[in-house]
Amino acid sequence: MAEIVCVGAHPDDVEIGMGGTVAALARRGADVLIVDLTDGEPTPHGTHERRMAEAADAARSLGCRRLTLELPNRSLFDTVEARTALAEVLRAERPRVLFVPYPEDAHPDHIAASRIAEAARFYAKFTRTEMSGEPHYAARVYRYMAVHVRIVREPSFLADISDTLPSKLEALGCYRSQFDDNVANRGVIGLVEQTARMWGAHGRVDAAEPFFALEPPVVASVLDLL
Repeated sequence: MAEIVCVGAHPDDVEIGMGGTVAALARRGADVLIVDLTDGEPTPHGTHERRMAEAADAARSLGCRRLTLELPNRSLFDTVEARTALAEVLRAERPRVLFVPYPEDAHPDHIAASRIAEAARFYAKFTRTEMSGEPHYAARVYRYMAVHVRIVREPSFLADISDTLPSKLEALGCYRSQFDDNVANRGVIGLVEQTARMWGAHGRVDAAEPFFALEPPVVASVLDLL
């Protein structure tokens, strides 16, 4: 069972938004599961088979597990069926922490994924239901940013990824169909690195990723804060 579940609309979303954090958690021994709601296809240079192979390679780079629900890409909507499909995963995996996409974005699938994930957290605790598994409610939910609009929002906290930025970039490099083969996207990985270093500068570390809490985060000691 996963201690941490990270939900994305497409393969590469979690890597863009929080790949360094996933790698850092995995290095500390946490069982992390990425759940892609769709396979991300069609794209100009991808196929289902190629995207799945790339996603598997990326997960190995980060040291985590991965699951694809194969809901319809480009037609992803917050429906009862989508909520239920993800809720059943949460009931099976029983994570303590759930990471979901930031709800403000230009990509409709990202907005839908955010709504589906937060609703699924609630659905997963239902008792009188035909869903498989036992009721479960993730204790914490945090939003990560993998947006298609250039926005900056004040984060609830920053995660230091100075040591795992290379793993994040390596994982993104696995998606050759999305970045190497697509001329329009060849600068994306460089932009992701620049963004991580920008957030790092804000936190006085080499690189960081921003997170946004629905409820106030709690630390055992203020000494846990950098």
